[in-house]
Parts: sequence; C-alpha cells; structure tokens
Amino acid sequence: MQGASANRRIAIACQGGGSHTAFTAGVLKRLLRSRRFGEYELVGLSGTSGGAVCALLAWHHLLGDDAPGAAEALEAFWRDNSVTSPQERFLNDWLLWASNLQDFVATPAVSPYYNPFSEVGFEEFKKMLERRVDFGKIGVQQEGSHPVLLVGAVDVLTGEFRAFNSRRDRISADTILASAAIPTLFRSVHLDGGTYWDGLFSQNPPIKELTDEGPDEIWVVQVNPGEIEDEPRTVAEIADRRNELAGNLSLSQELGFIERIDHMLEEGQLSRGSQ
Repeated sequence: MQGASANRRIAIACQGGGSHTAFTAGVLKRLLRSRRFGEYELVGLSGTSGGAVCALLAWHHLLGDDAPGAAEALEAFWRDNSVTSPQERFLNDWLLWASNLQDFVATPAVSPYYNPFSEVGFEEFKKMLERRVDFGKIGVQQEGSHPVLLVGAVDVLTGEFRAFNSRRDRISADTILASAAIPTLFRSVHLDGGTYWDGLFSQNPPIKELTDEGPDEIWVVQVNPGEIEDEPRTVAEIADRRNELAGNLSLSQELGFIERIDHMLEEGQLSRGSQ
C-alpha cells in the first residue's frame, strides 16, 4: 500500500486473545471497507497469536493495494474457522476443554507432545492459513514498501521476545504458528534456530518496533478489557480476569513507553528524529 505523502501515517497493532480475535477481524474489515480508509497511509501492522493471523491476512493483500481482498480474506478465514462437521465439532470441543482445563489445574491433563489431537489441530490451523495466503510467493519485504508486518513470539528456551519483521524475516505459516503455539494445547515451533511459544507471553502485540516506520498515530485493537465492573468471585471469573490482566501486561508496558516518549517530545526533552 503506497499512500500519498500528505496522508496521515498510521500503524495498527492487533492484540492476541484466541477466538476473541474474530472481533479484531471485524474491526479491520470495517476499516478496510470504509470510504475514509484512503485518507490514511498504513505503514505498519503488528499482531500476536490470533491478532497475528488478522494482521497477516490484511498485510498480505494490502501489499498489493487490495483492501477489498484483505477484508474478504479476513471474513473467509474466520468463516473457515467455524465448526461445520461432526469431526470439527469433536476437535473444537477438545480444544475448548483443554484450554479451560489450564485455568483449574496446575498442568494440562495430557502434554501436547503425547496428545494426537494437538498435532491434528495444529495441521488444520496451518491449512486454514495456507488456503488464504500463498506463502511460497512471500519473500523478505523490500525497504520503503508499506505496510511492514511484525509478529510477536517468545523463545521458550532463552526467554527472549521476538518480533518477526517482514523486512528482515520471510513470513511463513510457521511464523504465525510460532506466535499462536499455546503451550498447553500445541507443541512449540522450531524456527530460525529458536523454540517458540505463543506470543501472549511476550509482546502482545509488538508496538515499540512500529515506531521505526514513523507513524503519526498507532491504533491498537485491544480484545482484553482493561477495566471490569464487578469483583471476580467464582473460579471461572477469577481465571478469566487473571488471563485478561496477563494479556494486557506487555501491552500496558509498551503503551507506557510510547506515552513517555510523547511526553518527552512535548516537554522538549527529545527532538523529533532523535535516535
């Protein structure tokens, strides 16, 4: 997407949150189909876990200035993700059970390394991505082209956060799987010498790196609520709130960093263009 230089430059960061990121797809579709979308120059997209899926689908089509195609890909992916057959219902029920189980016991009942459903679910997820994106045609993105894509993950062995960058890394299906590998459900993903778990444990989503593209604004699609009205009391409510706060932890830190930089610019402690 090559917008006019007079347009306001924006970057969009998509928080991860499992199936809740279907709402992120809805936000992006609404934006992409808006007549006002042409008023902006989208310079970057970032995402983690399900947010990385949404960012990928939008990025892949927007590189070819195909906003309608990006909106359709988002809609089609989540349509594919819906349960239609008895086999899919069984697999979906297992995923929900295993995901909920981690909220009530210290460890999963069966390690994903010994559970055949884990591998089946992972392969199905990969097939859904490959139906919507031709990864074989994706190379390292050229400098100066927009938008750039950042995908968050964490190396389980080193504990280091990783933001895969489409200008340095070739984005593959495994890149997205690395960002979405929930450790209680799926095996870790081995990629570029790293061993990766779900990016919800790291930058959710990557934001600081988006500043390298010089956006005027960064828009964050947040799926975990920051505030709630009632005190959590049941085991399920406590587990839900714990997960929401954990998912927002890195986001709050990254936004705090951006706000601090903005404050320093306003106070004259930094000059624009400073390194």
